[in-house]
Amino acid sequence: MTINRRKFIATLGLATISTQIPSFVVQATTSPNTIIKPPRLKVGDTVGLISPAGIIDSEDVEEARKTFTALGLKVKPGRHILDRYGYLAGKDRDRAADVNAMFADKSINAIIAMRGGWGGNRILPLLNYNSIRANPKIIMGYSDITSLLLAITARSGLVTFHGPVATSSWNNFTLKYVKSILFDAQAVAMNNTLVTKLSREIITPGKAKGKFIGGNLSVINSMLGSSYLPEWKGSILFIEDIGEDVYRVDRMLVQLKNAGILNQLSGFVFGQCTRCSMGDEPSLSLMQVLQEHIRPLNIPAWYGSMIGHIRDKFTLPIGIQVEIDANTGIIKMLEAAVR
Repeated sequence: MTINRRKFIATLGLATISTQIPSFVVQATTSPNTIIKPPRLKVGDTVGLISPAGIIDSEDVEEARKTFTALGLKVKPGRHILDRYGYLAGKDRDRAADVNAMFADKSINAIIAMRGGWGGNRILPLLNYNSIRANPKIIMGYSDITSLLLAITARSGLVTFHGPVATSSWNNFTLKYVKSILFDAQAVAMNNTLVTKLSREIITPGKAKGKFIGGNLSVINSMLGSSYLPEWKGSILFIEDIGEDVYRVDRMLVQLKNAGILNQLSGFVFGQCTRCSMGDEPSLSLMQVLQEHIRPLNIPAWYGSMIGHIRDKFTLPIGIQVEIDANTGIIKMLEAAVR
């Protein structure tokens, strides 16, 4: 039998390459069909602390230890948590190694990022998604940690949590949602209208159901075109950002639209754009930009939820089914996020 030479060489090349790549990288390219919920937290459990992005110091670790000890939890810092490499908390391979080690460590029950910054995207190819899937546990953070949360949900099927980092303000409001969702396994309704003076503006009224996906807008945009984003069809997108001029938010929303993401959504929530300004030049307002890009989608949408770089934060499970009500600004979990 004659074998096509080009096809044979291509096949041989792929076979050779596959022997040089760790098995978990090859196997993890297939998205899981089912969502995995991590075990809930209990008093006496151990929290693993990691620095997958920006640098921290020993005082940050000690403050985090006090925070989690007060919750009845033990603390285990990652091996490279205090490393420094320019603006990064150590080399890529070492930051990724800490994430992989925390998931593989049977004594660890939850993983909390120390802070955001920049660096999460750099380690996504180095994470062992098969091991993560085999050892499901809570992982939480926000801002730059968005990249880890979305990649882990997309590649392993694990529900992840957009919530406070270890250096956040763990006040009563924030703790209320952490405890209800992560400890008590409750399906809660999140509504900021009665507890905050943050303004809320309806973009398009109505209710919608769908898989909850989101995080920091800038980080999501930096992941476009990669294989680390989940499926968008029928999902509800939540976003937040900080320190961006309105034209930049405009640019990023246009990028989401041109990438074919916005027209797949069933709902949209913009939490807070903290310290986002109109700049020195003539500018549209943020609401004008949101109305131009989101209102034509004809999906329930609003601006002004307790999501983002603010003291009082919701804990948002990524990957589960929720219902949103743009008229009231309520995000209602339709299922528990932990088991």
